[in-house]
Amino acid sequence: MDPVSARLMARHPQRIDLSLERMSALCRALGDPQDALPPVVHVAGTNGKGSTVAFVRAMAEAAGLRVHAYTSPHLVRFHERIRLAGTLIDEATLNAALDRIEATGVEATLFESTTAAAFLAMAETPADLAVIEVGLGGRLDATNVLARPLVTAVAPVDLDHAEFLGTDLAGVAVEKAGIFKPGAPAILGRQSEIAHGALLARAAAVGAPVTAMGTDFDAWAERGGMVLQTSERLLDLPAPRLAGPHQIDNAGLAAAIALELGLPEAAIARGIGTADWPARMQRLTAGPFGRAAGRAGAELWLDGGHNPHAAAAVAAFLAERQARDPRPTALIVGVLAHKDHAGFFEALRGSNAQVFTVGFDGACAPPEALAAVAVGHGLGAVAVGEVGVALDRALALGAGRVVICGSLYLAGEVLGADPETWPV
Repeated sequence: MDPVSARLMARHPQRIDLSLERMSALCRALGDPQDALPPVVHVAGTNGKGSTVAFVRAMAEAAGLRVHAYTSPHLVRFHERIRLAGTLIDEATLNAALDRIEATGVEATLFESTTAAAFLAMAETPADLAVIEVGLGGRLDATNVLARPLVTAVAPVDLDHAEFLGTDLAGVAVEKAGIFKPGAPAILGRQSEIAHGALLARAAAVGAPVTAMGTDFDAWAERGGMVLQTSERLLDLPAPRLAGPHQIDNAGLAAAIALELGLPEAAIARGIGTADWPARMQRLTAGPFGRAAGRAGAELWLDGGHNPHAAAAVAAFLAERQARDPRPTALIVGVLAHKDHAGFFEALRGSNAQVFTVGFDGACAPPEALAAVAVGHGLGAVAVGEVGVALDRALALGAGRVVICGSLYLAGEVLGADPETWPV
C-alpha cells in the first residue's frame, strides 16, 4: 500500500455511506473548491465510464486543452486518481490538500476526502476542462456537489453494487441520472430499454436536454476503423486504441461529448487512437508475466471488469479474437466476495475457456468457492490461488490466449507486481 493510501485508510472511516451532507459540509469548510473548477464534464454509468473519461481527456488534450481528470479506484498508486492539467498529482500537493481537509475537523469517508482533495487541487491549478467520474451511483455520490457541470454523461447502466443501489434497473438508472442538472446537456451511451426510459424521464423532470446513442447519434465499426453519425455529421474515425468491441460505444459516447464541447474532428480522431486506460483489456507483453506468455507464443490480457455486464464484454472480445485467430483460451479469475459470481460466469459460459480461480489481497471470494460457481455454469474450472501459478498452469496446458480478469484490485496487484508494465 502506498503512503497516501495508508494515511487515508488510517484517518477516515472505511464505510461507504452515500450522502451529500458530509461532503457539502466539508466543501463549505474548504471554501467550496468545487465551484472554482474549470468547465466540468461529469460522467456516470455502471461500465465504461472510466474509458469514456480517458477518451474525452485524450480528445481534449489533442485539441490543446489543459485537462484535469478524477477517476477511481486506483490500480497501483493513489495518485492515479487525480490528474492536474494532464499530470498525475504529486506527493507534496496531495498531502497538502489532505492536511487542509483534516484541519477542518469534518468527519468524512475515504472517498469524500479523496474527492475533496481532488477538487482543492484542481481549483488551484489552471486548466481548461475537468472530467470527473462518479464513484458510485450518482445522486448521492460525493462528486455530485458539482452544481453547474457544463455537460453530463451516462455510460451504459446495468446492475452492480446492489447493496447500495438495489436490483431494480430503472431505480439504478434514476440514481445515475442524479447528476443531471437544469440546462446542462445530458449525453447518454447505449442503454437497455428500461434504463433508457428512466434516464429520459429524469432528464425531462430536471430540464436537461438529452442526446442519446442509438437515436440522436450512433457509432459502429467499419473497414478497420469506426464511424460516428449524428443528425448533422458523419465522421470517419480510427479504431479505438483500447481493445474490445465495447470500446466502439465508449469512444462514440466520448466523441459525442467532444462535439458538444466544440472540439475539432482531428482532435477527436487523435484522441480515439491514443487514449490509454490500463487494465481495460490491456495487452501485457513486458515483465515476467508478459515474457512468460510470449515465450509460449500466447497472448496475455488484463481486464478489471467485475460484473456480468463487464464479463459479457470480455466474452465479446474473446469471440472477436477467436473468429480471427482461434486459440485454446484460459481465464484467470479473481472476484470480490460480494459480487454476482453466478452472473459473471454465466456471461462467459459460451467462451469455452478453461478457468483458473485465484485470490488477491482484500475481501475476495475464496478460489475454491469461485471455481465451484464456474463449474456450475458449464465452465471447466480449478482453484489455483495465485496468478503466477495459474498462468504457468494455463501455458503448460497449451493456452494460446489468457485473460486475467474479475476485479480492478486483482488487476492492480498484477500491475504492481510487475514493474516493467507500470507505469504504462
